[in-house]
Amino acid sequence: MKLILKETIGSLGIIGSEVEVADGYARNYLLPQGKAVKDTPQNRKVLEKEKVKFDLQIAKEKAFAEEMAQRLEGLTCKIAAKVTEEDRLYGSVTVHDIIVALEAQDVKVEKRMILLSDPIKTTGTYKVPIRVYKEVEPEITVEIVPE
Repeated sequence: MKLILKETIGSLGIIGSEVEVADGYARNYLLPQGKAVKDTPQNRKVLEKEKVKFDLQIAKEKAFAEEMAQRLEGLTCKIAAKVTEEDRLYGSVTVHDIIVALEAQDVKVEKRMILLSDPIKTTGTYKVPIRVYKEVEPEITVEIVPE
């Protein structure tokens, strides 16, 4: 089903863009929540009139993302973990552990924003990218130290 987004949705696109989604996703989530409208000539005209508002919203979102990226860039968080003699962790450091360490520094991020490909299983220093906005991904430094 073709829809026009009324707000930015990370996995689909930015506000005002035309997207093709599964019928069930459109009927059960996007349309009832008011996140999108059907792609009809009448809706397209209405959204063209609101395009200036959409452009302003996109600019605000991008400015907020840039500001947050500046705060995150170069940020270091230390996580203490139990280790063996070979500096391997008992268990691993996951996205949840990074979120907790960042919250201790008064930095709020969502789970889906942290792009950790695999859990960290050894001590050391790691660079972890955080997706703040489309194409805005600052890197933070995560230091895993023995307890």
